[in-house]
Amino acid sequence: MKNKQELTAEQAEYWNGPGGKMWLGAYDRIQRGIAGFSDVVLAAARAQPGEHVLDVGCGTGGTTAELAKAVGERGHVLGVDISEPLIGAARAQHLANATFEVGDAATYSFGANVFDLVFSRFGVMFFADPVAAFTNLRRALAPRGRLAFACWQQLDRNPWMMVPMGAAAKHVPLPPPPPPGAPGPGSLADPERVARILDQAGFRDVSLEALETKVRVAGGGGVEAATRFLLEGVGPTSQAMREASASAMEAVTRAVQTALEPYLTPRGVELGASVWIVTARGA
Repeated sequence: MKNKQELTAEQAEYWNGPGGKMWLGAYDRIQRGIAGFSDVVLAAARAQPGEHVLDVGCGTGGTTAELAKAVGERGHVLGVDISEPLIGAARAQHLANATFEVGDAATYSFGANVFDLVFSRFGVMFFADPVAAFTNLRRALAPRGRLAFACWQQLDRNPWMMVPMGAAAKHVPLPPPPPPGAPGPGSLADPERVARILDQAGFRDVSLEALETKVRVAGGGGVEAATRFLLEGVGPTSQAMREASASAMEAVTRAVQTALEPYLTPRGVELGASVWIVTARGA
């Protein structure tokens, strides 16, 4: 089993390499697909004028820009991400009241009592040592400061992942499931584990609200666009495709297209998705 340092290095390598490249290449489609999640977790965060906010795993800065708008010219947002390519794209926005830094939020030296709000949209699921990471984030909060983040629920509650995976599994071997709690999209799926981690990290008034909605795969478009999106970068099915032969890739593509056809709507391919909207307060 890999140790925490190896897991952290693996994440950094991925997001500074193929993960960052994939995210930048599919940026507009990703943003359209997950816009509904952004709206809900931003509303739960309740950023106020004049506040200082930390955006963890900020990526290209889409949520950072929304937070910066909410806190206004008297406030400030710091966006942190482990990926240099994504931070480069974020800085290109030239936001007047936001700055961006490359770093691992689990160990970054933010200082104590700095932020009124720590926020993340799907950015806190990749910590190798989540208790230590959330402890670091809690220390950065001002007294009674707030935490708000979104994370995925269990795989079987997310058809947008399960449907293409099931189709692909008929033609290629899927990667083995990660150990429970391993860094990745499912690491915070267990609500009891989330509550336990945050309690051990010193947070109080922990709340998890289930959000069940739809993911518009590839941000709209037809079945072919959605299939390409799922196989070439986004979602767990793409992992199985990285070493697939040309013939296997062709068979999987046909199978996934067939599996997605029942989910085609006038707005594009839409499948069910479930996340947790998590809020808490510092001690």
